[in-house]
Amino acid sequence: MTRTLVFGGARSGKSAYAEQLARDSGKEVLYLATAQAGDGEMATRIAHHRAQRPQAWPTLEEPLRLAAALLAQAQPGRLLLVDCLTLWLSNLMFSSGEGYPDVGDIVLPELFHNERAQLLCALAELQDGDCDIILVSNEVGMGIVPYGAISRCFTDEAGRLNQAVAAICERAVFVAAGLPLHLKGGPC
Repeated sequence: MTRTLVFGGARSGKSAYAEQLARDSGKEVLYLATAQAGDGEMATRIAHHRAQRPQAWPTLEEPLRLAAALLAQAQPGRLLLVDCLTLWLSNLMFSSGEGYPDVGDIVLPELFHNERAQLLCALAELQDGDCDIILVSNEVGMGIVPYGAISRCFTDEAGRLNQAVAAICERAVFVAAGLPLHLKGGPC
């Protein structure tokens, strides 16, 4: 089994690179989508991603319970492609429907903490022969420190999640301008 984290900025080419890795694997691919079409813009983004990937790949939409989906879908000879961890993180952060202050402490929902911990456990528990996994995530900490407490919290949590997932994965690839930089585990 190989676990690979592919991350980069917005429109960096990370999803296209992850999809190419999945195609090149020769394995049966199951696409685990975390996005929710909450508005027209997001619906357009989802449609764009669907159009880019092979129609033969089945898609399982899982906006919250990602660990359970990974464990349930892991099969020998299968590759699970998760796109993307930061959308999933955002879904968890806003799962309670609560508003957040512009300044001050942010208290994240219990679901956020539980699901994050379960994802890291699931990634660590999956064994050789279970399946391969490619996880796509955004790198959001390379720019200006965001305005507003919830935006800063999201940036912090995304960075922490990327670090934790990269520590578990055998490979980590940073993508910028469509070009992969292999940070861990060598070329895929």
